[in-house]
Amino acid sequence: MTQINTTLSRNNLADFLEGFLQKYAEKPAYSCLGQTLSFAEIDAKSKALACFLQQQENLNQGDRIVIQLPNLSQYPIAAYAALRAGLVVVNTNPLYTPREMQHQFSDSGAKAIIILEDLLPNLEKIKGDTALELVISTGAADLLSDSPTPAPEGCHSFSQILNDFDQAKLQARKDIGPDDLCMLQYTGGTTGVSKGACLSHRNVISNAKQCLDRLATGCREGQEIFVCPLPLYHIYAFTVNMIMFASKGNLNVLIPNPRDLNAFINAIKPFEFTGISGINTLFVGLCMQEEFKALDFSALRLTVSGGTALTSNASEIWKDVTGCSISEGYGLSETSPVLCLNEPGNEEIGTVGTPLSDTEIQLWNDDDQPVSEGRGQIVAKGPQVMSGYWNMPNETAKALTEDGFFKTGDMGEWTDDGKLKIVDRLKDMIIVSGFNVYPNEVEEVLTSFPQILEAAVIGEADDISGEKVCAYVVLKNEATEKEIIEHCRKVLTAYKVPKKVVVLEELPKSTVGKILRRELRPAS
Repeated sequence: MTQINTTLSRNNLADFLEGFLQKYAEKPAYSCLGQTLSFAEIDAKSKALACFLQQQENLNQGDRIVIQLPNLSQYPIAAYAALRAGLVVVNTNPLYTPREMQHQFSDSGAKAIIILEDLLPNLEKIKGDTALELVISTGAADLLSDSPTPAPEGCHSFSQILNDFDQAKLQARKDIGPDDLCMLQYTGGTTGVSKGACLSHRNVISNAKQCLDRLATGCREGQEIFVCPLPLYHIYAFTVNMIMFASKGNLNVLIPNPRDLNAFINAIKPFEFTGISGINTLFVGLCMQEEFKALDFSALRLTVSGGTALTSNASEIWKDVTGCSISEGYGLSETSPVLCLNEPGNEEIGTVGTPLSDTEIQLWNDDDQPVSEGRGQIVAKGPQVMSGYWNMPNETAKALTEDGFFKTGDMGEWTDDGKLKIVDRLKDMIIVSGFNVYPNEVEEVLTSFPQILEAAVIGEADDISGEKVCAYVVLKNEATEKEIIEHCRKVLTAYKVPKKVVVLEELPKSTVGKILRRELRPAS
């Protein structure tokens, strides 16, 4: 295990971010919707909002505050302000339904929320069933105008607060230690009930330092322009973009809606961007656009993928179009999030690289014993691992061992050169006549077929074999079920070959673009 100095020179994230906001004051920090704000401007605006938050009588240090925004410049301002005011951030997906909002807001006990104005009707439906007292709303274009935007009834205006408190003085924070809670990061809920991972200041700062150590060549001080389409409410973009890249004085180009590929491409055209993050669907989608292919990629040095397994098809298409290889990584909300990452220039497709510094990863069998070879459940230990799930002691006990190992629920295996390969989710494994079938492997074969754009594989009940492999695909060009199955037979052993292929217009996906296999399963 490689070690770096993760001793915190600053006790908490607020101290940490105040350091880089002031150090790089004159440099550009965030660009969105055609407007670029410097670190000094982000510093001043987040300070003004923090002052307002500190003056609210019913809001005390350690209370939770929800941020429910897309990728707008308001997001880092809000997050930095909350931390500077000593509050605990609850990142929330802006596409959540009222039911999902109520679960997260009630579970966290949040007293305040900073929310996109368009989402207020949903909030109104459930606010009475939560502890929310303070509502701050903002419109997408609020920061583009010199005049503050009036607040809807029952809300405070984000832009009016920035205007009214621009000269206010930030009160001294009570002592906040590195192991105090700084964030409740709710799991995506793709495998069950969404749980709040308790992340400390140490967790997030340590992971930012670990990622910086691995990505040093792609994160030079004050020289990078990083395109950020992954949502800031997701822990990856929060830690890597808002903390790590920002801590070195680099510019983040925020993409509010990455599904609008034309707007995406127009947003990045003016920049000689040096880095970008994404997932399969985004990489492939961009590379199918002629306007994207025509961009100048000469400055692009770093492309990072995470959140879902990178397919060789997406990797090859991206490399062909941009000339840049993709570094795939692996992590979870519970690990702040990064555990492993391919080092730029030493990427190996199909693996997520080696563990980050100060990170111990083992593979365990069903008896929670390490396996010396073969596959096992990935368990991890390091300074980025959460302390537990919010108000869920039983779930915490299931996930964390007494000596600090976190059970990820993912199956993995080591390559000969010590890189980790993610086999699949334990819960997604298909058992055919006693043989284990991992959907990722079959999906990789399916997407290598030239006519297939995307694929998802699930198990369905079978009277003879217990389960059978079923494939759901989106086609680029016409292909028959027989042709697809014949392609699989050439490279897969018989029990892994899909017995059924269903063609869909699109696959069900989460709001961050992960394919949701569970949505394809028959209702039980």
